[in-house]
Amino acid sequence: MEFRVENARVELVQGDITRQDTDAIVNAANPGLMGGGGVDGAIHRAGGPEILEECRRLGGCPPGEARITTGGRLAARYVIHAVGPVYYNGTSGEPEKLASAYRCSLTLADTHGLRSVSFPSISTGNYGYPVEQAAPIALRTVIDYLRRHPGLELVRFVLYDTPTYAVYEAALHTLAAEPARPQAER
Repeated sequence: MEFRVENARVELVQGDITRQDTDAIVNAANPGLMGGGGVDGAIHRAGGPEILEECRRLGGCPPGEARITTGGRLAARYVIHAVGPVYYNGTSGEPEKLASAYRCSLTLADTHGLRSVSFPSISTGNYGYPVEQAAPIALRTVIDYLRRHPGLELVRFVLYDTPTYAVYEAALHTLAAEPARPQAER
C-alpha cells in the first residue's frame, strides 16, 4: 500500500527489514545498542560486526531517541537505532516516547542527507506495545514530519507478519481520510 505526503511516499510492505535497499533501515533497538532478539538481533546478524563495533562507541541510547551507524553488510548504507518505550499501561509517557523515537529517526535521516528510510514496528515485539495503539502513533508522526520537512522521498514501513500489516493498513486508511491538521496541532 502507498500513500503520498507532499513530495514523499509512505509505503507499507510485508517482509524482512534486513533486505531493504533504502538509504537507511531503522533498528528497533534496546538502550544498550548491543543487539538482542527480534528485529535488533536480525539486523546485527545480517549487518555484521561493523555495526556492533560502532554501537559500542556510541555508549547507548535512551528511550525516545535514536543513533546512526554504518549499514555494514546490509543493502542499506546506514542503520538508525531507535529505542522505543517498554509498554506498561500507556499512561507512563509511552506514546510520547514512541513518537519521539520515530521523529528522531527521521531527523537523523534528514541530517545525513538521506532520501529513503525503512521502519519496523518499533516497540511492538518484546517491548509489548499493542500494535493497535502503536501503528497510528507511528504513521501520524511520520506523516506530520513529512508535511514539515521536504527532504525525504520515501518512508517505508516493513512489517514482518500479516496481522501487523493489516493493523498498519487500517490505521493508514483512517489517517489518510482525515483532513490535514493545522500546523499548531502537529
